[in-house]
Amino acid sequence: MKTKEVHIRISEKRFSKLKNYATLKEKTVTQIIEDYIDRLPNKGKDGSSDTPSRVDRRST
Repeated sequence: MKTKEVHIRISEKRFSKLKNYATLKEKTVTQIIEDYIDRLPNKGKDGSSDTPSRVDRRST
């Protein structure tokens, strides 16, 4: 698998929160970020998505 690097600037507070969450889940920060990216919908060229959209279940 060919990989790419992503560099981001976040506050120390957010980084600590991310690092603590990764430790709690016994994963690396990279694995946590990859898990969230994998949840994003994949949009096709025609605008369709292969990921079901979420249903808003808030009461009105």
